[in-house]
Amino acid sequence: MGIRRFCEKHNLRRKGLVTDAELERAVMGSIGETGPLYGRKFTTGYLATRGVRAAERRVGKVLGDIHRPYHEQRCQGARNLSPVPYQGCYMGHQLHMDQNEKLVMFEVTHVLAVDGYSGNIAHSSMPVKNNLVIYEEVYRSAVIRHGMWDQVRVDHGREFFYMCLYMQERLSGRRHNTSGPPYRQTTSTMNHRVERIWSEVNQRVNYPLKEALIQLQDQELIDMEDDLTKYCTSNLTRTLSEIGLCRMIQAWNAHRVPGRGTQ
Repeated sequence: MGIRRFCEKHNLRRKGLVTDAELERAVMGSIGETGPLYGRKFTTGYLATRGVRAAERRVGKVLGDIHRPYHEQRCQGARNLSPVPYQGCYMGHQLHMDQNEKLVMFEVTHVLAVDGYSGNIAHSSMPVKNNLVIYEEVYRSAVIRHGMWDQVRVDHGREFFYMCLYMQERLSGRRHNTSGPPYRQTTSTMNHRVERIWSEVNQRVNYPLKEALIQLQDQELIDMEDDLTKYCTSNLTRTLSEIGLCRMIQAWNAHRVPGRGTQ
């Protein structure tokens, strides 16, 4: 307490620490970019990607003060928790891959790959599920950056991950732990490490876009039966969803992982 009073008296603070006023401006700016649905962890991670370092407690207090209704909704809302706690053993233990087709009627499909230990995410968006794009932009890029995963886990739609599974099996001898199978195909309910991320993506990216596009359809301003309209709508929606996805994934990859001690 004596050190704290001394610092306050002489206007001293830790290097890089932002004041309350600076933090409030930064949080308001992040809300303007990402919307009001980000909680304290996501907002803290997103601010970290912008060079603003602050404790989650301070960020949570600012969010509660400047956006009280949304803060109360987050506090009261039910969380989609996994029925079985998941714990990866180490970085590269399992890579969970899955696709999201909430916007498929507007020719947009997302694919995510999530490391089971760190939770870091790689992603790609495409008009329709494309084996080559999934392999090149999601699986291959992740392997080049971090090396072979001991196991890749996907659902039963093997045709869309065929190249990923083929290379995982072909190069299985280069894994750190070769005692287990190079990949596993399970139901979506068993691949909950990536399924939990989809609820965040849907809430923050897909559902707002889908609501606006359905309104345009109801007003007969767009006709998805027309090829030119479908092409333009797909390109615009993918561009907008990429902005939201990149912001969300940057915030997620930078947020604190409980029990890890680092960001």
